[in-house]
Amino acid sequence: MRTPVRDHVPSRPTWRCRACGIAWPYSPAKLLLLARYRGDMPGLMVHLVTLREEAAAQLAEHDPGVQSTDLHRRFTDWMPVRSP
Repeated sequence: MRTPVRDHVPSRPTWRCRACGIAWPYSPAKLLLLARYRGDMPGLMVHLVTLREEAAAQLAEHDPGVQSTDLHRRFTDWMPVRSP
């Protein structure tokens, strides 16, 4: 018997949520990432850029119609930005 997936983590190479099947990251995953990286926004950005590049490589083979601008919006545009 399979254990239900509760975490909102990506399923590679489709980059959809294992729990919900929605394109990852989306609201629940973003909230979890923000909580995990609280106080380390630069670390979160590095993590997301690394994941974005991994997704771009995998999706190029799996779903060639995905545009890099879409991945940028999906993976990094939602990050909170603070002025110095």
